[in-house]
Amino acid sequence: MPQPLVLLPGLLNTRRLYERQIADLADLAEPIVPELWHHDSIGAMAEATLKAAPERFALAGFSMGGYVSFEILRRAPERVTRLALMDTQATPDTPEATARRKGFIEQTRLGRFHGVQPSLLPQIVHREHLDDQSIIQPIVEMAAEVGADGFCRSQAAMIARVDSRPLLVEIKQPTLVLVGRQDIATPLARAQEMAADIGHSQLVVIDKCGHMAPLEKPAEVSAALRRWLTQ
Repeated sequence: MPQPLVLLPGLLNTRRLYERQIADLADLAEPIVPELWHHDSIGAMAEATLKAAPERFALAGFSMGGYVSFEILRRAPERVTRLALMDTQATPDTPEATARRKGFIEQTRLGRFHGVQPSLLPQIVHREHLDDQSIIQPIVEMAAEVGADGFCRSQAAMIARVDSRPLLVEIKQPTLVLVGRQDIATPLARAQEMAADIGHSQLVVIDKCGHMAPLEKPAEVSAALRRWLTQ
């Protein structure tokens, strides 16, 4: 019997981020992928997810989706059967990150939203993947689908997020912490810190992979999720 699996996307991501995982895990999981970009706070994203989800579910969050996963655990830990944190972090925004996000919002409001620019790609994918259109095209097209307003709402939500590090020691669910070894946006050290503080956790590091692990290394991510769902 396939189990409900809530897959939370990141900034400028849609269901398409998880296309391969949804196909690869079809025998095990019934996926639910909320459209987080309609909300301008992590709390509202968490509430919308809880409303859309069945009573009990496995929960996987990528990047911004990880921040929402922490909020779901604060609000309804009894509903989450297991947890996967992918290319994310428990720390709040640094002042530098907040300033950068506010700059992005400002530029966007001036009509300068162009989705994911080529100049940003080295920050989010491994250098070996920069010319791989099977990875780059979905990133660009998802950003266009989410659009300027969704981008601004998501950035505002991430600026205001709380520090989730105190929560880590309270997590009782079997937890997968997965990260691309060359992830610049949410580095390996942050994943190691989370795994060290979560009681029942397993750290999976994917080589030759940047921030966009579900797209960059789909087979490895699916394999890690399969082990996590069946353990």
